[in-house]
Amino acid sequence: MIIGLTGSFCGGKDSAAEYLGEKGFKHFSLSDIIRDECRKKKKKLTRTNLQKIGIELREKFGDTVLAERALKKAGDGKDYIITSIRHPDEVKALMKDKNFFLVKVDAPVRVRFERMAARKREEDPETFEKFLKLEGMEMEGSGSGQRIRECNEMAKIILVNDSSFDVLKEKVDKMVNDLKKKIVKKELKPRPSWDEYFMKIATLVGERSTCVRHHVGAIAVKGKRVLATGYNGAVAGTKDCLELGCLRNELGIASGTRHEICRAIHAEQNVVVQAAIHGISIKDATIYCTHSPCILCAKILANAKIKEVVTFSEYADQSFKELFKEAGIKFRKIKKPEMEISFLE
Repeated sequence: MIIGLTGSFCGGKDSAAEYLGEKGFKHFSLSDIIRDECRKKKKKLTRTNLQKIGIELREKFGDTVLAERALKKAGDGKDYIITSIRHPDEVKALMKDKNFFLVKVDAPVRVRFERMAARKREEDPETFEKFLKLEGMEMEGSGSGQRIRECNEMAKIILVNDSSFDVLKEKVDKMVNDLKKKIVKKELKPRPSWDEYFMKIATLVGERSTCVRHHVGAIAVKGKRVLATGYNGAVAGTKDCLELGCLRNELGIASGTRHEICRAIHAEQNVVVQAAIHGISIKDATIYCTHSPCILCAKILANAKIKEVVTFSEYADQSFKELFKEAGIKFRKIKKPEMEISFLE
């Protein structure tokens, strides 16, 4: 497990990290990398120098450089706590580890100022107004600078540290136990059902779409085997809507109407076309599609002798239902599958 800590000035990140260290977590601060660079340059370890060198490192090696170095150290399967996360791209890089959790440790601003005043560091602002000004400057950076507010907003777990250290420890204990249960649940996640499996494939196919309104993917399946795939897009060899723009949008045509005014071929039509090109019969096949069919696609599928259509999202044109009922084609709507892909590395 890797826990990343973010938060406001004097919110309690260091206290939480200290306690996690007592619980066996190895502590790695992204600032340690910057401090090493600072020492190499023979500069004093001041807040200003550390911020400047941090920006230099990100500009030279990319905004993820500190996080990537941390992940290399944390790749031994042990529990780690990572602090001094100050850029959103660092968070994104750390999130590549499936067991990384970003936690925001925070407290009311007056409480944080009192904590800062009590520690009596030379560079700390002396007044509440200066404290707010400094915090605002460091929170609202841009480019390769510190962008702590954005990091805070990316945290899905928040620890409110507005009381004693003992209370904070109780909250940390509960959080760690909850995260361990979440990891175990993730690792014991069952294989997807056949419906989920094929619908995930259809969703991936839809990523190839060139439509600016809907990304639709469809696959034909028979005997648990994928026969053909299709997505909505322009006719092969012609310019698509990504290049020319959406004609239907320009003319103000509502979704589910006037299907003939469109550069694209629908995903279901492309499934039938691809099967025909490659000499594959899709008679009695099941179509998994991210959207229900329009009436034109429904007619084509009916004549292709499809036995079933499965989807998780319904298109505006609902006239296919009567046709399917009369033609004896089964229609099912299932829950959208989780898009997370689990695999062993």
